[in-house]
Amino acid sequence: MIYKIFRTPEWESLTADETTLGAPVDLADGFIHFSTAAQAPETAAKHFAGVEGLWLIACEEAALGSSLKWEPSRGGADFPHLYAPLRLDQVAWAQPLPLIDGTHRFPAGLA
Repeated sequence: MIYKIFRTPEWESLTADETTLGAPVDLADGFIHFSTAAQAPETAAKHFAGVEGLWLIACEEAALGSSLKWEPSRGGADFPHLYAPLRLDQVAWAQPLPLIDGTHRFPAGLA
């Protein structure tokens, strides 16, 4: 399983349109940024510090097919990048990512 963090409007757009090219950073970079379970909390802290109204989106790697590439990024670690639109039917689950006392609370087993 890999993970994407969306702001509420981005998640609502995906649910309405059933496809997305991602958030503004994804559009600028030309691919959709994902994180592993181990990387997701650091991604939230680095790129979404203090931001409320986030959603954690989970996708099975296999559901994304050959458009999913693992590439070096932060600190040289390999991150999953999707070089295709993300379809709603590729999302295994989504849930709010609450901000509690300044820290995003991830589901058990992810943080």
